[in-house]
Amino acid sequence: MAGYFYARIFLNNPGVRDMFPVTMDVQRARLLGAIVTAVQSVDDPDRFDEYLRSLGRDHRKFQVVPEHYEVVGAALLEAMRTFAGPEWSYEYDQAWRDAYDVIARKMLAGASADSNPAWWHAEVVSHERRSSDIAMLTVRPFQQLEYRAGQYLSVEVPKFHPRVWRTYSVANAPRTDNTMDFHVRALGAGWVSGALVRRVQAGDLVRLAAPMGSMVLDRRSTRDIVFVAGGTGLSPIKALLEDLTTFNRTRWVHVFFGARNRDDLYDLASLQELAAAYPWLSIVPVCSDDPGWGGEEGSVADALARFGPWMEHDFFVSGSPNMVRGTLRALSQLKVPQTRIRYDAFSEH
Repeated sequence: MAGYFYARIFLNNPGVRDMFPVTMDVQRARLLGAIVTAVQSVDDPDRFDEYLRSLGRDHRKFQVVPEHYEVVGAALLEAMRTFAGPEWSYEYDQAWRDAYDVIARKMLAGASADSNPAWWHAEVVSHERRSSDIAMLTVRPFQQLEYRAGQYLSVEVPKFHPRVWRTYSVANAPRTDNTMDFHVRALGAGWVSGALVRRVQAGDLVRLAAPMGSMVLDRRSTRDIVFVAGGTGLSPIKALLEDLTTFNRTRWVHVFFGARNRDDLYDLASLQELAAAYPWLSIVPVCSDDPGWGGEEGSVADALARFGPWMEHDFFVSGSPNMVRGTLRALSQLKVPQTRIRYDAFSEH
């Protein structure tokens, strides 16, 4: 359905094609993901509103104008109508017209209210390989880019893959020098991640889009905290830890850092240095495929279940979709209230 949707857009409006990457596989998946997220959040007005306004701000990087929303709405309805076949009805048609109208208006409102640039140019100031497929980069935007610890943003590497954007969490709390760290793993045919890990060097330029995400600290809470990170899902957890070091005095903080093997615990030494400096912090590294490595074994969700109890804690979960799903299931079995869990899941590209 997503392929048909984009085909209708490009056939009816050929000039729009240049706004999109050459390869559309990830773009198609993101369309369906955005629709599903919007539908799932429709019963939570605040979440629904903030998600769509953030999405509108983010889409400024594609140079989207109001007329494009009409093009997209018409193509989306035509694709749904075609694939639903005889199941489609006048009621469905009207309901989706109304729904898309709300979605478009909220996204446009988010875009028009944003006084920031559509994107920020940034220079790579350092690049360090931590393993065969993981790199840690530091970039410095040429203009001030404001964000909160725990948020993520889209990154483009125009030198290698123009018009291809991928989301990455910022791995540090905001700094006075405006620099930002990113932890990137290159997997499979991930164009942007592969370029960031294997091809980008200090001095290269990247582009950054507006920050998004609500996995941020609630400073009003007095509950102890559990961070659960899988692989480079450590990025936002590292930023949140840095944020905590500036004000926390009373909350115990536990970090469960999961990886396949000991070599993939790529930033464990830095975490242990933080724990040595701040008595309220404890680190539990976990390996799922490294028998006898000397620490916790199994999935990070399995390790979490061996500690606790956790019913009175705030949870932050970050990692691959499979890791996040497994952790959320474990937390449900451990009777942790859903309202105390914040999470981000990324497909690594």
